[in-house]
Amino acid sequence: VRRDGGEVEIGVQELNVGDILLIEPGDIIPVDGVYLDGHNMTCDESSATGESDAVKKGTTDEGRDPFVLSGAKVLEGVGSMVVVAVGTRSFYGKIMMAMRQGETAVTPLQRKLDILAEQIAKYGMSAAILLLITLTVKYLVNCALAPEFPPASIMFSQFVSIVIEAITVVVVAVPEGLPMAVTISLAYATTKMLQDGNLVRQLAACETMGGATVVCTDKTGTLTQNRMTVVRGVVADRELQSRAEARAFFETLPRETRSLLLEGIAVNSTAFEGPDEQGNIDFIGSKSECALLGFGKVCGLDYRCERADHKTARVYPFSSEKKTMTTIVPVTGREGLFHVHAKGASEIVLGSCTRMIGSDGTVTELDDKARAELQTHISKFAHRALRTFALAYKEIDADELAACNDEEAPLSNLVWIGVMGIQDPLRNGVRKAVEDCHGAGVIVRMITGDNIETARAIARDAGILTKGGQALSGPQWRKMTPEQQHAVLPRLQVMARSSPLDKQIMVERLQERGEVVAMTGDGTNDSPALKLADVGFSMGIAGTEVAKEASDIILMDDNFNSIVKALRWGRAVNDSVRKFLQFQLTVNIAAVLLTFISAVFSSNGQSALTAVQLLFLNLIMDSLAALGLATEGPTDALLNRPPLQRNSALITFEMWRMIIGQAAFQLGINLLLLHHGTEIFHLPDSPAGNAVLRTLVFNAFIFLQVFNQINCRRILPHEFNVFANIHRDTGFLLVQLFIIVAQWLIIEYGGVAFSTVPLTGAQWAGTVFIGMLSLPVGLLIRMLPDLSACFGLESANSAAQQHRPEVSTARMHIVSSVKDVQHAVRFFSAIHNSQQARQQKASDDSRNILSEAPSFVGRSTTMPSSDATAVPTANVSARGSWTRVKRAVDKSGDSTNGSI
Repeated sequence: VRRDGGEVEIGVQELNVGDILLIEPGDIIPVDGVYLDGHNMTCDESSATGESDAVKKGTTDEGRDPFVLSGAKVLEGVGSMVVVAVGTRSFYGKIMMAMRQGETAVTPLQRKLDILAEQIAKYGMSAAILLLITLTVKYLVNCALAPEFPPASIMFSQFVSIVIEAITVVVVAVPEGLPMAVTISLAYATTKMLQDGNLVRQLAACETMGGATVVCTDKTGTLTQNRMTVVRGVVADRELQSRAEARAFFETLPRETRSLLLEGIAVNSTAFEGPDEQGNIDFIGSKSECALLGFGKVCGLDYRCERADHKTARVYPFSSEKKTMTTIVPVTGREGLFHVHAKGASEIVLGSCTRMIGSDGTVTELDDKARAELQTHISKFAHRALRTFALAYKEIDADELAACNDEEAPLSNLVWIGVMGIQDPLRNGVRKAVEDCHGAGVIVRMITGDNIETARAIARDAGILTKGGQALSGPQWRKMTPEQQHAVLPRLQVMARSSPLDKQIMVERLQERGEVVAMTGDGTNDSPALKLADVGFSMGIAGTEVAKEASDIILMDDNFNSIVKALRWGRAVNDSVRKFLQFQLTVNIAAVLLTFISAVFSSNGQSALTAVQLLFLNLIMDSLAALGLATEGPTDALLNRPPLQRNSALITFEMWRMIIGQAAFQLGINLLLLHHGTEIFHLPDSPAGNAVLRTLVFNAFIFLQVFNQINCRRILPHEFNVFANIHRDTGFLLVQLFIIVAQWLIIEYGGVAFSTVPLTGAQWAGTVFIGMLSLPVGLLIRMLPDLSACFGLESANSAAQQHRPEVSTARMHIVSSVKDVQHAVRFFSAIHNSQQARQQKASDDSRNILSEAPSFVGRSTTMPSSDATAVPTANVSARGSWTRVKRAVDKSGDSTNGSI
């Protein structure tokens, strides 16, 4: 810094407002400041603003940006600036403080699960206490009615058995496997998402993404390839329609034209090929020059050989004032002659051309008609938001070269070669991914720093900006009040020239409307918005470390398609948790009721299932069911339904219907077996027969759960095929196989521990058949009518469950079409009214002539012909008619502005 008239070196933490900071190449600016003086100072502010283009600094008198932001890197030049903000007051400091303010919020699913688990635990504890009291009272009454009161040791043993049974009911009822099921599902999903290019930093972000209703995405690098490419062009009266046709287009050009085109691209450029930051071989330099060299490479150009064959005689570098670059090279094989190659802004280069290369490769005069056609092509490319570059040349001799000065390039009398339209093309599959989002009920909004015309064109190509949608610039958005912002949000699809503050405001307004927002960002300036969003996506390739730290998920390939994959996995996690809940609650209700009823009505107070059997059942419905139901991968069907409401019920009417129906069926079938199993299986009425009966009840109950797990693979009302894609669900099949093998071992060899006896083949077949009945019962339950309104529950297809956008893309399209029809009707009505006025005028003129006819003495009093009156009337009224049409249309448009 410069203090007290001298230069001193101090620590960053000692900088104060008012210090004069001296800047050199390579410095990273730690404070905000205002440029004072210097030479050719250029800064990279991409980490702060998100814009990758270097920014030249200077005074306002020079027409340059005088503000130097903290976090910017000095690329070239030297200078000095006065410090205006330090620490938390600086631009970078405010971003860091905004990141610290964010707190990890509880996700909607976690909140619902906490409430549900607490309610289940209360009901389970109540059932256990009721069972304890009931069995205790029953035992004491039986003891009192017995001829002899049992000894204390026997009573103590019986009380211990009753307490164990009550505790077992608590263990079975309390859903201790619920957090594990969620964790297993999230862990499995995050592992698979990494293979899809999503590095999940926060587990909760995975399930939150499943409920996302809005995705706010960047353009550069996310929707596009972040690689400028020649996509259109016109050379020698031939037009390039797409980048895929580049080689075929080049082959159609005359040989001389091809040579001139490649020569101009190669020598009139400073870009070169080399390893980028990731070590990949690519063109390095100006994005536009890299695009032209890339086009040349596709066409067979070896730019190194061209540059070696044409030693540069003189170069006029590109400048923002002249908007052109010119290079002079000697003509191969023609000593004393030179080619002047110029490229730059199309309008400027075209203005310097007097001739052009025709379709046959010969040089012809550039007349007004040809110039107008070229201007039409340039305007067409500009309308498609393409960056246009014109290429031209001329031939000069050594004397003309010597007459050239070092400041002004010889740009007069150029020969037009062609114009190229350059664009950062969309990534492959982006349009399909956007369509998938729209089909899934997720609105995609593009927020970019580009100008609004480019943003509109890219958004339209990607399918983001639809008919009836609205595009705004950042300054327009910031000028609006919160009420006005809420009013435009439903139709807002594109925001251009946005700042970091715009992103934050956007997230806040959307969250105020109950939306679950996913936001992408790559720069340090995006960090507060990423932290504020429900799910923040940072770029793994182009993103800064600060942005990655603020995000929940890192896109390893910077690709929008990976966001759609994250959406699918998020919905799969939500569905997996619901499947597990449906299965666990069914087992909970059936097991607790069976234990309670059988114990109360049993003569000796024993339940149908022992404590050890209930603990094995608890293992099945907790750990193993979580593994089986939580590891099913996502399907395309997940994107064919709207997202869930933020406050939607965790268990829908269809789930409750299946839970209660299956629990009632299981309870009924087991009570039937318990009381009539001896007759059904022809068992003897003896202790051995009772042991077989209890084993049959236990085995049937387990197989009811095995087949009910298959039932729980699908939870939506329209999903009748529970076996869909089961062959791909390897985890589920392995879990089912393990349960069946473990049950066989317990029945055949676990007699003492599990109170079971071996069963015959017929008995095995009978219990498995009873378990299979769960599948047709489930099908019948699914076919029951929707009675959710009668019970005050939320149906899966109800508005309380499904989030619908306030204004859908289809509705916007319809409204816009209606507007178009209204404008057309007004236009033709105005023309019709104008014609009526014209006819009325003609009629009035005719009457006036007839009324004046008697005053003409000596003239014929016959009526004038229609031709005699029509001609002057038409001459008088034609111009006025169109004026009235325009005035009527403008007036009707103003009166109906904003009516729809």
